Amino acid sequence: MIAQIQSPRMTVAEYLAWETEQLIKHEYIDGEVYAMAGSTLPHNDIALNVYSVLRSHLRGKGCRVNVSDVKVRVSEQGPYFYPDVVVSCDQRDRTAIDAIYHPRLIIEVLSPSTGTFDYGQKFQFYRQISSLEEYVLIDATQIRCDRYTKNAAGKWELTSYPDSDEDLEQCQLEFSSLELRCDLGLIYEDVELGRDRNRDSE
Repeated sequence: MIAQIQSPRMTVAEYLAWETEQLIKHEYIDGEVYAMAGSTLPHNDIALNVYSVLRSHLRGKGCRVNVSDVKVRVSEQGPYFYPDVVVSCDQRDRTAIDAIYHPRLIIEVLSPSTGTFDYGQKFQFYRQISSLEEYVLIDATQIRCDRYTKNAAGKWELTSYPDSDEDLEQCQLEFSSLELRCDLGLIYEDVELGRDRNRDSE
């Protein structure tokens, strides 16, 4: 999310109808719509790597995994967000058209323009979704992941990867909601972090 669009406040129904006609994606919060920022190449590559890992693991298990262009609904009144990756294992989402309603896992790939919102207000909204068990934030500028999991008492616990004493090559990222562990290196495979070389050469 980057900027509020100057338009009359919309109901959820009006937003959903309006959004289908737009050339760019918009998120919806409390009657207001916000244009989505374009992503960098590292951001896109990380999201695709995550999708590939999850898709392979979930094949044949009755879950669906979607990237970028699929909305998640927090409640009947909204908000509606476009996470980078979302997994639902709820049968009701198998036939959903407008959005995912019962996500189990949500993953956001961070960028400088959205990181604060993803960690703060967006996570506050996501925590209202009763089906959500895990929220993962992956940095697109350095090798770093923060994973929030909901424990039996309904409290959210943070695990960071890699930790301060961990060998990066041995680090495994856990998706406990899906009973999956994978090498952190797979998430960053073929991802060029840092400054844009073409811009530096101009």
